[in-house]
Amino acid sequence: MTTPSPLTPLPAGAVTQAASQLRTLLFEVKKVIVGQDLLLERLLVALLARGHVLVEGVPGLAKTLAIQTTAQAIGARFRRIQFTPDLVPADLIGTRIYNQKTATFEVELGPVFANLILADEINRAPAKIQSALLEAMQERQVTIGTQTFALPDPFLVLATQNPIESEGTYFLPEAQVDRFMFKVVVSYPGFHEEMTIVERVSQALPAVTEQLSGDGLRALQGLADQVYVHPSVTEYAVTLARATRTPGDVGLPDLQRSVAYGASPRASVNLIMGAKALAIVRGREYALPEDVRDLAPEVLRHRIIASYEGLAEELKVEEMVSRIIAAVPLPRVHLGDPHGSPPNGLVRDDLA
Repeated sequence: MTTPSPLTPLPAGAVTQAASQLRTLLFEVKKVIVGQDLLLERLLVALLARGHVLVEGVPGLAKTLAIQTTAQAIGARFRRIQFTPDLVPADLIGTRIYNQKTATFEVELGPVFANLILADEINRAPAKIQSALLEAMQERQVTIGTQTFALPDPFLVLATQNPIESEGTYFLPEAQVDRFMFKVVVSYPGFHEEMTIVERVSQALPAVTEQLSGDGLRALQGLADQVYVHPSVTEYAVTLARATRTPGDVGLPDLQRSVAYGASPRASVNLIMGAKALAIVRGREYALPEDVRDLAPEVLRHRIIASYEGLAEELKVEEMVSRIIAAVPLPRVHLGDPHGSPPNGLVRDDLA
């Protein structure tokens, strides 16, 4: 049994109010978007955890519309950038322009200077564009000439890519893919969802009203930072990430030769940061192992590179991730109150 650690209480009612705000925000988005519950929840988690999201799906699944609608409901500065092979870095970050009147160079900032960036069909951009976006995503700043400019706060990149088309596309390098907190795969809607989609599109879509300001989002991000994480939950997240590198350690020796590279420590960090944000979305001031497990597919699927043996056996990364999650047991974490949020001042202890 580990040494109990005291819980630093959050402001009274703050988590309940935050969860209510997020439900209202989600309801506003659902006025336009049908289904896609997983995508919308992951977008909220990424917003609170300051993470970037890569959305993959075939054309026509309203990936772009979902992101645009979420941006409208947040009320943050939003820019949509359509990535094409002829795009140059200046089209993204800006450039220096010579002013003949003053005989000086002035900086014209590009569309990346916004709170939410939709990088539509990001895999159509060449390497120079991807490198420019990489600095913006990781450092939250861009360099134009000899000057460095900080990006707005909050700043999130929501990128889409089409998995079925390879002509005229550029595969994202592993260094850039790893910068995305989540990779969400959007699937086809169900029959009744598609019926509702057809009915809605045949009419004028309802107007989306702002439900959360930029200051409000920053406040929620600060609240997510204060969510309590038990050491056993952190250990579970680290074990999951490490199991992608050495599956044999969790009883999957047959997967060892199928994995060339596993998830980096950034995956462990994102699992915990995401779990803290997901706890706020679900109305809790503490993260549970289930939060980590629920986020694991989106955090891990783009961080595993199959080996030649794995490719030859046509073993899918999704299957690897599922087997690894199933092989790592959930820790038992005693929270004291089985009926709800623990009271202020509660001491937590691990029963695992």
